[in-house]
Amino acid sequence: MINITINNNKLSVEKGTTIFLACKSIGIELPNFCNDERLNPSGLCRMCIVEIQGAKNLEVACGTFVREGMQIYTNSPKVRNARREILELMVSDHPLECTTCARGGSCKLQDYASMYLHNFKPKYENTPKKLPIDDSNPFYYYDPNKCILCKKCVRVCDELQEVSAIEAVDRGYNTEITPFFKEKLNDSSCVSCGNCVSVCPVGALVPKNAMFYNTKKVKTTCSYCGVGCQLELSVKDGEVVGSQPLENGVNDGLLCVKGKFGYKFINHEDRLKSPLIKKDGKFEEVSWEEAYEYIAKNYGRIKNKFGEDSMAGLSSARCSNEENYLFQKMIRGVFKTNNVDHCARL
Repeated sequence: MINITINNNKLSVEKGTTIFLACKSIGIELPNFCNDERLNPSGLCRMCIVEIQGAKNLEVACGTFVREGMQIYTNSPKVRNARREILELMVSDHPLECTTCARGGSCKLQDYASMYLHNFKPKYENTPKKLPIDDSNPFYYYDPNKCILCKKCVRVCDELQEVSAIEAVDRGYNTEITPFFKEKLNDSSCVSCGNCVSVCPVGALVPKNAMFYNTKKVKTTCSYCGVGCQLELSVKDGEVVGSQPLENGVNDGLLCVKGKFGYKFINHEDRLKSPLIKKDGKFEEVSWEEAYEYIAKNYGRIKNKFGEDSMAGLSSARCSNEENYLFQKMIRGVFKTNNVDHCARL
């Protein structure tokens, strides 16, 4: 164990612990854009800088390991001034469109700016980039003008998803996150998992038609397959308008394209809401009572003529897990057949 002091609070932490995690262990949340415990530390955004007594320079907390006797200050005047300078540089080339940005109200840059830059007079002229927005992907769009180059999306795509579809291209003011050779996202190796969108701290990567304002959060389990990914749905006026992975559970904060973007069927106008029976060669809507009567009548006839295994049940990932469990139990227990399948395998 290593003995350290954080803001005059003495504590012991395991050897190999970063300052960031040591602070988190006692309830101190350091500002950050690029840190993610699932990724290798990068220290790119530098917002988590702290002051270490006796050190010449400020250190990034996410990439610095604790040492015996270290005395750390997370909110000293020197630290606050440095964070203010970092934010001013970020804001200097960031479009000031908070009132119309899709991430307004859920943007880390907005939050930290209100925390550190209130009543400030900007040193730098605001000169946003004028790069084209890439909306080629069917599920999300990328606005490079709002990107703060924390590269969190690049690292998630590379280290967790292992696709490496995007990378930082060019240098200095002209740097942008893009597929190799500046391809469109839809022409790249992107698999549309949306994990880059889930971790983006600003309005650079945003789901199409998503809502962030005044939504109710509902924790649930994705029913598309048997993995059991944990996610949080955003609900507004009884309609699901967004999906975000949870960092606990089997998926460790990751989703596939189905879990991240496959929720629009819920309120889609083409969704079937009543049973259908084919009459005179055409499907017609009927009541549940008529559908059950039809099944009961024909089940007995078919079973008696062809046997129990002539029957089959096909369930759906668009039902809840509980409904799917009851369905397979009915097919196996009542219909006495193992011919039950599920569309998530397709």
